[in-house]
Amino acid sequence: MSETSLSPAPPATGPHETNANSGRASDLPVPPDVAPEKTLNAGQWGMVAFLVSEVAFFGTLIATYLSFLGKDTVGPTPAGALSLGLVLFTTACLLSSSVTIHLAEQALGSGSEAAFRRWWAVTIGLGVIFLLGTAYEWHGLIYEQGLTISRNLFGSTYYTLVGFHALHVTAGVVVMLIVLGLALRRRVTAANRGGVELVSWYWHFVDGVWVVVFTVVYLVGR
Repeated sequence: MSETSLSPAPPATGPHETNANSGRASDLPVPPDVAPEKTLNAGQWGMVAFLVSEVAFFGTLIATYLSFLGKDTVGPTPAGALSLGLVLFTTACLLSSSVTIHLAEQALGSGSEAAFRRWWAVTIGLGVIFLLGTAYEWHGLIYEQGLTISRNLFGSTYYTLVGFHALHVTAGVVVMLIVLGLALRRRVTAANRGGVELVSWYWHFVDGVWVVVFTVVYLVGR
């Protein structure tokens, strides 16, 4: 007899055993679907990279301002030239604009385009008030206090730091005006609000930088 014929046959599986095994398999819990990992899109990553570079830029300007603070041999000095009254008002306007732009973004997300345009326009107005206040302050510093960018170290570092921040505010206002123009043409909706979100990030950053600049220049520096 051959070796194949001598090998024992595999145990037969009856219909009841098959049903029992299949029943046990069906009782196993089904794992939940794996949710896709939340990450930033290309535009958001680009804005994050830009803002990180801006942190380094303003950090350098602030460190330079502090390093030359109090080393002037000629006036005017920060204590004699800078006043808080007007700057407190313009600062309140700029910080309030962070609230209004957030309300505008929320309104657009909920589909209320009219409320978005209204809050967006208020944000632009607050930014313009801040810039006009800065221009008025500079007019007094130049023509009443005699503080120019070439007058002394304080003038050079002050106008460079505050001026670059004002330039960033101006850029933000211009971009928001463009967005408002598109919104008035019904081209900004909840479905394509990605650009609005990026502008909002930038504006919050500009406001946050001003908190640091205001503290360094108008509180610590005086």
